[in-house]
Amino acid sequence: MRRTLTHLALHVPDLDACVQFYKEFCGMQVIHERAGKGSRIVWMAEPGKEHEFIFVIMPGGHARQLAEDDYSHFGFAVDSREQVEVIAAQAQAAGCLIWAPREEPYPVGYYCGLRDPAGNYVEFSYGQPLGPGSEAMPIP
Repeated sequence: MRRTLTHLALHVPDLDACVQFYKEFCGMQVIHERAGKGSRIVWMAEPGKEHEFIFVIMPGGHARQLAEDDYSHFGFAVDSREQVEVIAAQAQAAGCLIWAPREEPYPVGYYCGLRDPAGNYVEFSYGQPLGPGSEAMPIP
């Protein structure tokens, strides 16, 4: 029996702020929007991956209060170390950078971390055996 992870559903205190964050920093786009449970529900995906994996973002819930050393996060791979640094600089200017760019031993690679408006942590990495360029890297 095959199982495929298709979506992650999040309740967030400020729907519009989270939608904007995932557009700006993650390059995701709104692919579906509908009324639901007294307000609207938004589906977001990376371009070209609309049938593979989406975020379902709904209003409600409470902001997460994660400690800086809590490494619970959503992970996005990018094409280069430079892209990690660009995202980190944008996040620093926006006041949402939590982990400055850093290098960790394989398989972690080079990464930075941001806090979304709901308090979730979002990692941007290069050099992991997942995502862009990973075909040449073995998974340990």
